[in-house]
Formats: sequence, structure tokens, C-alpha cells
Amino acid sequence: MSYSVGQVAGFAGVTVRTLHHYDDIGLLAPSERSHAGHRRYNDHDLDRLQQIVFYRELGFPLEEVAALLDDPDADPRAHLRRQRELLTARIEKLQKMAAAVEHAMEARKMGINLTPEERFEVFGDNDPEQYAQEVEQRWGGTEAYAESQRRAARYTKDDWKRMQAETDAWHERYGALMAAGGPPAGEAAMDLAEEHRQHMNKWFYECSYEMHRCLAEMYVADERFKAFYDSVRPGMAEHLKEAILANATRHA
Repeated sequence: MSYSVGQVAGFAGVTVRTLHHYDDIGLLAPSERSHAGHRRYNDHDLDRLQQIVFYRELGFPLEEVAALLDDPDADPRAHLRRQRELLTARIEKLQKMAAAVEHAMEARKMGINLTPEERFEVFGDNDPEQYAQEVEQRWGGTEAYAESQRRAARYTKDDWKRMQAETDAWHERYGALMAAGGPPAGEAAMDLAEEHRQHMNKWFYECSYEMHRCLAEMYVADERFKAFYDSVRPGMAEHLKEAILANATRHA
């Protein structure tokens, strides 16, 4: 049985032009011709083409492929063994590359997908990923962290701007409450503490009252969080902590 150049091109995943070129340079001359002079390839030709395709896939130049295949002392089984070894090494390398790409994709997917310019536009100097590595080390194994990352990966610049606008508005209202002398355990402060918790639920993860208590303690214990809230209004970190604890007790 013999096959046309078009059929062989389809079998091997190469172009007809490539097969013509292989014929022109003597790398793969078809064993037969039709009455009209068209190329016809038999099974032996297909075996040789398979070898060519393997070596080409491995990066061998055509001249070297020809030398390997035309070596009179070469054992066909030796070709196959060599190709298997080369392919195995290639597969291992590609698997490592794929793993690296997958890791990079995951890292990108789990981050805030904004350009540096967009981040500055939304957050100013307060880059939310400034402590991303530390956050992952502390909470990376929790479902809350995973959920927060999944949500963040979907947000657009407009989403982040809306979230930031809500945060700024809440800061302004809490600062006004403090300026008016509202106590942390008062209804107004507890209501704002509940808004704070609901904001976490809406944008990041399901924040239980117990988790909210833990966050409140951190806002005072971690100097960076304390400095952030106190920059909105002096004493805000401690005031908010007490309001969160009172609100959690109210809902217990």
C-alpha cells in the first residue's frame, strides 16, 4: 500500500511543502511514483519520516538527521532507544518548565491584577501587597486566605476603586464618631464595627465574630496596623478594637 503526499503530510503533521523539500535534498525520497509522476510513499518511507520527525522535534538539524539515518552501521533499534532517551530527557525538562509556568500563573492569578500605575491610582502609597508574603506565611493555609485570594483575582480596577471608596467613607464616619466623643461600646460605634465586619465579608472572606475579635487584637498588637488606623485619627486602633469586641459580644 502506498500513500499520496497529502495523506502522508496529514499522518505526520507536516506540510506538503516540507515533504517536497525533504525529497529535494535527498532526506526522504518517496519509493514510488504514480503514472502521473506524483509522489507515493510506502510503509518504509513512513518509518523513515517518523525518525526524521522525532529528530527534528528534538532540535537536530537536517544535515545531522540525514547522517544519522544514512549510517550503514546504525541499528534501527538503536535509533529508537536513543530517541526514547532524548525524548525522556526532553519530557522531564518540559515538565519542569510547565511546573514553573503553572507556578507563575498561580502567583499572578492569586494577586491583585493591576499595573503599578493602576495600583498607585487606587491605593496611593498604601500598596495592599506590601506585606503579601508575610500574610501568606501567617494565614496561607486557611480557607479565609484562599477565599480572599480567589476573590481578589477576579476584581477589576473599578472593583478595587469601589472597595477603596467604601473604606475611605467608613474611615471618615468612624473618625467623626470619635471626634463627637462616641464611646467604643456605644450603639453607633458597634454599628460601625459591624459594617467593618460586613465589609470583610463582602470583599474578602467570611469574617466570623470570633475572627473579627482576632483582627481587633491584631490592630493594636501589630504596630503597622496600629499606625495605619491611628493615622486616620489618633487612638482609632484601640477605639476600634473595643468597638469590635463589644459588637461581637452583642451578637454572641
